[in-house]
Amino acid sequence: MSHLRPEVRSRALELIALYPERRSALIPICHLAQEQDGWLRPEAMEEIAELVGVTPAEVRGTATFYDMLHTEEVGTYLVSVCTNIACLLGGALELLEHAEETLGVRAGGTTEDGAITLEEAECLADCDRVPCVQVNHRYVGGQTPESFDRLVADLRAGRLTDTVPSHGTLVRVRRSVGLQADRQEVARQRAAMAGAQAARAAERERQKAAAGEGGAGSASGGGQG
Repeated sequence: MSHLRPEVRSRALELIALYPERRSALIPICHLAQEQDGWLRPEAMEEIAELVGVTPAEVRGTATFYDMLHTEEVGTYLVSVCTNIACLLGGALELLEHAEETLGVRAGGTTEDGAITLEEAECLADCDRVPCVQVNHRYVGGQTPESFDRLVADLRAGRLTDTVPSHGTLVRVRRSVGLQADRQEVARQRAAMAGAQAARAAERERQKAAAGEGGAGSASGGGQG
């Protein structure tokens, strides 16, 4: 029996068709499964393995490598607080401490109502608005303790669903095209690039050899003088 809902499995098969090799669709399908459940359940990983032709261990190994994929249950909203240097100087630790106190969880924990998982994050690449915060990988701007409390209240009240979907929904626009270039043309260009690299390497070796011969000749001439 399929763990993925029929429409999700259908989307997974559509994704697989976009790639020359089935296993290339592994990460996109992991995101699909996470969109369905909010995290990657073991039964989902088993089905993904069957779909793309790898083992469940390979799916889990891939999922645990990437921060955006979760193999343990998280809240409806994953709130990430950056504590890298720019945000650190802008009060990130104080904001994180405030978040832990008001939510009643430490970083890495989930609130009792299952609504919010709080995490400490590395650079989120929004350094001009510090401390940078994301909710389900959507930027919500630099936050203060006061604005953070309003953010949490809005999330719990469902006032931000238009901009912040439940955790797991990475994008709302479906991909509909695959590799457009002709495969023979791709192979030709790769071969040409490899040939050019080999030619440059050979030229460097020739120049080194010429420089060495010139140096030896100079040394020999100096000895005769």
